[in-house]
Amino acid sequence: MRTFYVCSYGGSGSKMITRYLNNFGFTEHIHSRIPPNELTYVGNSNKFGYGGEWFNSEKIPEYKLNNYSVIFVYRNPINSIYSRYGYKRHLRNVNLDININLGHILHHKKDLYKIEEFFDNYVTDNPNRNYKIYCVKYEDFFENIEQFNDILNLENNKKIYPKKKETNHNYEHWDELYEIYKDLIDRMDNMNFLEIVGKHL
Repeated sequence: MRTFYVCSYGGSGSKMITRYLNNFGFTEHIHSRIPPNELTYVGNSNKFGYGGEWFNSEKIPEYKLNNYSVIFVYRNPINSIYSRYGYKRHLRNVNLDININLGHILHHKKDLYKIEEFFDNYVTDNPNRNYKIYCVKYEDFFENIEQFNDILNLENNKKIYPKKKETNHNYEHWDELYEIYKDLIDRMDNMNFLEIVGKHL
């Protein structure tokens, strides 16, 4: 059975894509900040002592790697912040100080949520990795599901396409956050809908 690892810093549609991929195999939803050099299993060994949303230390044998697909889903960080970063549990999930809040970000005018660091850890090629990472831009996903299926070698059945659902938020500090995250947003805007990191594999 195929296994899909759907990785994200949260608030970027990763759970929706996880549910969609359940149609094609077994899926794990992962919040590990740093992808391992050698792909591992998920859960049990995480230091938080609950759940299974992190890579552990048990390496997947080389002969099984072809059964695994690692997908990193990202989104405009401002949307993600308003969606998930007000919850201490989520801050713990992505290995952050649970006392950081939006007020701190605005006061210091810095990415204290370390979203760019998380992003860089997945989209930057690492020749020591023994697997590819499929980097997917959430904003473009719904218009490109057929391409996503083609690249991931999935059956293209429009009857099971996920439907876009957006939660309305009060983006009171959008302009201030944009100044903090402008460079990262520009980088994301300049990326293709789906880019493969580790094409040499």
